[in-house]
Amino acid sequence: MSELSIIQKISIWALPVLFAITLHEVAHGWVAKKLGDRTAEQQGRLSLNPLDHIDPIGTLLVPGIMLLISNMIFGWAKPVPVDFGRLRNPRRDMVWVALAGPVANLLMAIFWALMIRVAVLLHSEFISQPLGLMGQAGIAINIVLMVLNLLPLPPLDGGRVVLGLLPPRLAYKYSRIEPWGMPILIVLMVTNLLWVFMGLPVSIFQALMNGIAGI
Repeated sequence: MSELSIIQKISIWALPVLFAITLHEVAHGWVAKKLGDRTAEQQGRLSLNPLDHIDPIGTLLVPGIMLLISNMIFGWAKPVPVDFGRLRNPRRDMVWVALAGPVANLLMAIFWALMIRVAVLLHSEFISQPLGLMGQAGIAINIVLMVLNLLPLPPLDGGRVVLGLLPPRLAYKYSRIEPWGMPILIVLMVTNLLWVFMGLPVSIFQALMNGIAGI
């Protein structure tokens, strides 16, 4: 996609990014509702309208800057509120709520892989290429978001999973990392160490999606 203009890049990436971050957050709220916490629903955050979930920095600024300087982007939305104390089994259900977002990203990656297959079958110059490029963008953003969020670092989803699986005393000690979670993540990003942890799983899932897409 390096040969595309910035306007073309925005046109290709906008829809996959908005769906990736919106459905990720809605999935958290939907599973929480099923497990007893209706906080997200009561605050109107189970909506599929991206405007209800946009974070000016994570949804607009960061992806926009990354589009200007690279061919890979990621972003985030406003976190869906979850009151873990209202879940029927807080420690166990915390794990399912946390996993819901990455699972939603995996399903969306599969969807975009299937869209690439559709693009190939259409044989339309005006539809096939844009849909195929959008499919590639959709696979990329959803795989990166899934793998990133599964890192065992609070407050990422993977950190929530670890907290739910650890014995209470260890979980309490581990939870004290959370205030440092985002600074640690930023340092990993700036030093490019983040890709050391994410590179292999991203490559594996990318290959799997390419297989589904037939490319």
